[in-house]
Amino acid sequence: LVLLASGGGRTVVNFHQVLGRGELDACIRRVIVSNPAARVREKAESLGLATTVIGKECHPIPEEREEALITAIRKESPDWILMAGWMNLLPIPQDFEGKTLNIHPALLPAWGGKGFWGHHVHEAVASAEPRFSGCTVHFASAEYDRGPCILQEGVLLPALADPSHIATTVFEAEKRAYPEALRLLLQGRVRLKGNQAVWA
Repeated sequence: LVLLASGGGRTVVNFHQVLGRGELDACIRRVIVSNPAARVREKAESLGLATTVIGKECHPIPEEREEALITAIRKESPDWILMAGWMNLLPIPQDFEGKTLNIHPALLPAWGGKGFWGHHVHEAVASAEPRFSGCTVHFASAEYDRGPCILQEGVLLPALADPSHIATTVFEAEKRAYPEALRLLLQGRVRLKGNQAVWA
């Protein structure tokens, strides 16, 4: 696995724990971080994970940053590329198609797309006052949150749930859903064909 992260690192830690318990036949080859000041960098390094920073600070020219990112991923020859709180649109060259995953903290297509990430999603959900939210694991594509869905997990919300409560509740679902999606892929039970998730 190569994990891409930009924030606090909770998803990286979760996968490290899942793999440490032997629940998936996989290993993390590298964590690529988009911001040298992001907490995920410190967490990944404290777990002994190989970490690389590729972001605006060290690669201010977008084209060079994109090339550096793709090169760094290819160097690891990963079977799977997991966005783990990655805040940038990842280019998906042909050799990344069907093996690049993302998790979104809402039930897509609701509250998805450009601008809907992290707390922005949970604030929008809180304003709408639904009785449920959840998370979506999907194949990544060239558009924000538009790739084919692999699985979703919904969570019930209490009346007038605030963004913080929603975020905490949804992340507990993310901790289950993301590893489960990877398990399905490792077992060959789902794959990308064209622009659809096809089930065996």
